[in-house]
Amino acid sequence: MPARSTPSSHRTQKPGQRALATLRRMIATGEIADGERIAEIPTAEMLGVSRMPVRTALRALALEGLVVPLGARGFAARRASRAELEGAVQVRGVLEGLAARLAAEHPDHAIIGAELTAIITPCANLFGDTFDEASLTAYFEMNRAFHDRLVVASGNTALATALAHNSQLPLGSAGAFAFDVGDSARTIALLARAHGEHERVAGFIRDGEAGWAEEAMRRHAQVSLAVEIDMLAARADTPPEGADKRHPIRMPLLSRPRD
Repeated sequence: MPARSTPSSHRTQKPGQRALATLRRMIATGEIADGERIAEIPTAEMLGVSRMPVRTALRALALEGLVVPLGARGFAARRASRAELEGAVQVRGVLEGLAARLAAEHPDHAIIGAELTAIITPCANLFGDTFDEASLTAYFEMNRAFHDRLVVASGNTALATALAHNSQLPLGSAGAFAFDVGDSARTIALLARAHGEHERVAGFIRDGEAGWAEEAMRRHAQVSLAVEIDMLAARADTPPEGADKRHPIRMPLLSRPRD
């Protein structure tokens, strides 16, 4: 694989997280071409990490359908279509929105909401000048725990199965970040916004407001999709200027504020 520019700062992520997010973004945007072989050694050198984080990242990307195994020759990139990427995120939004509704309708919704709030509270003060590798690691762990707890709280095993299947699609997992890890300021802003959305969802569930909880959780995925659309703006299959891009960021904001 030819040499490419690397992120200017690696201080905000563990090597495995950095390798996974960077490779996911490079494949999704076409910076790594469809069918291009991704070899461990040059990729590790490009990212400034050892071979193990790259090997782990490639295995994870294979489960997402963004690379295909080549046997002893490693892996090759598989560039998913824009429709595939959008579809996976949209389906996740619908499913997790339903999970939030079911959690808010549960008799113990106040306890569930409190548990979700307890998961995210330690991350409330992460997004400042002292944001570092430990901060981002804490966010990733919180994000995974929040989404997992929400699905369990729904009490719907069919929903959990559907989400597990959707997570095997490109960008279909709630943790499938594909941002530019070299742009630390933008990364912090995006994660801070996502954290605020988690707080809103937890609050609606705590109050037993099923409709608001569902809408807030669906919007959480829609904002994620908006970020991915921005990321894909330079792709060849992006609609021309003036075309209907169905950008979800244009949807009205939730009208009821939360304290």
